Amino acid sequence: MSAILLPYQQRWIDDHSPVKIIEKSRRIGLSYCEAADAVLHASDADRGANVYYISYDKEMTAGFIQDCSTWAKAFHAAASEIGEQILTRDDGRDIHVYDIKFDSGYSIKTFSSNPRNLRSKGRPRERLIIDEAAFVDDLEELLKAALAITMWGGHVHILSTHNGDENPFNAVIQDARAGKNDYSIHRVTLDDALDDGLFKRICEVTGQEWSEEAEAEWRESLIKRYRPNEDEELFAIPSFGGGNYLPRQLVEVNMADGELLRFDGTRSFNMAPEPVRAAEIADWIKDILTPQLVSLDQARRHVFGMDFARSGDMTDMVPLVIEANTKKRWPFVVELHNVPYRQQAQVMKALGNGLPRFGGCAIDAGGNGGFCAEEARDTWGEFMVDEIHFTEQFYREEFPKYKAGFEDRTTTIIRHDDILEDHRAVRLVRGVPRVPQGKTDKKGHRHGDSAIAGLLADYRSRQEVSLYAYESVSTRNNDDIEHRPVRVTAGIGAGKGIW
Repeated sequence: MSAILLPYQQRWIDDHSPVKIIEKSRRIGLSYCEAADAVLHASDADRGANVYYISYDKEMTAGFIQDCSTWAKAFHAAASEIGEQILTRDDGRDIHVYDIKFDSGYSIKTFSSNPRNLRSKGRPRERLIIDEAAFVDDLEELLKAALAITMWGGHVHILSTHNGDENPFNAVIQDARAGKNDYSIHRVTLDDALDDGLFKRICEVTGQEWSEEAEAEWRESLIKRYRPNEDEELFAIPSFGGGNYLPRQLVEVNMADGELLRFDGTRSFNMAPEPVRAAEIADWIKDILTPQLVSLDQARRHVFGMDFARSGDMTDMVPLVIEANTKKRWPFVVELHNVPYRQQAQVMKALGNGLPRFGGCAIDAGGNGGFCAEEARDTWGEFMVDEIHFTEQFYREEFPKYKAGFEDRTTTIIRHDDILEDHRAVRLVRGVPRVPQGKTDKKGHRHGDSAIAGLLADYRSRQEVSLYAYESVSTRNNDDIEHRPVRVTAGIGAGKGIW
């Protein structure tokens, strides 16, 4: 099989998760490889079972069963000819049912519409394939019935191109990325398929001569044919239906009282010598930040996220309290505007060093943010600092998890209009949640800063836990006391009088 199928097809077949789902480009052969795997499964008398295939129209189901017949002959699997039935639904619509029976005693059966009797399926190892799931009738109800198949060791395979960001198929994908279910997720765009040899295979089948130039021309002509829908049809990006990714009602219901600790660097502050700036920031830390740190619950684990900006936007640092019931809460937010690098690092270190049971941080390390990320790594060590360089994949994977905290009422943020507007600024850009380019407030000072810092804090809270505390040690002359960091493992007390 590995020599016949392309790598992305083989990866899909090799995934034996109870439920697996793939968002994909059109015409890359996923249904074709499913047909091959279905034949191998249904023809295996010892380890196989029945396979059921559902899609939205007669042509797709007829094409799938024909592919199954072709694979059965190629594998020399003893199988019957294709059978066909036409059933009538209560609403008068016809359901075309095709099947192939194997000597194993199992069969492959395809339906051109959601069958009412799906709830009776679910014998050991049976398999359901839902193809072009974004286009079937009532996917939510179909899945409610289909998941019973998994109770006795069966499997559900969900394949589709996208059909809008508000489609139930996209909702299933987002829930899976948020960890609301344990579905295995695959994603194959046109470019992913080309990287794995799709056009070379097309040339082999059609008798063309492959070259890089021919592949580039073929790709460009395909994109032109699909315009203006090429993103959705070829690159697994659902079309945008409008609206905020984090609606106002969803954010407001998760808000509670908390302080926004803001320092705005004036021109005179920025022009002052560094020791003067350091002294002023030290006073601000003592008067404003330290009282908030002292008030935190010493028994709870804390992390923070930091979105960096020098002058144009805000630098936001969001500490996160992980409560005993695993819910997450922002106790306050630190916000700096027009503050030099060294003083930003000064505040950052004071925050991390003052958080009880400090479990590390995630910092925007792109561009100038790399300075604070390096300072954090030098201060607390590489295992305590996630240096994040933002990519579409990071946003695609992490924003659904962050949003899930609001939907499940397990994340509480501080109540402030700037914080609300930062979160409402997050939108789907080419199918990926992120803050679009440009300012997100009327004054032109913000760019969704606290939402990104909150995203980073949430990300860090889900990483492997390292904790830092401090032990007192005498200096060489025994004249005074200094404090040095001690790394400990969560749940294991270490050092002197830490917990």
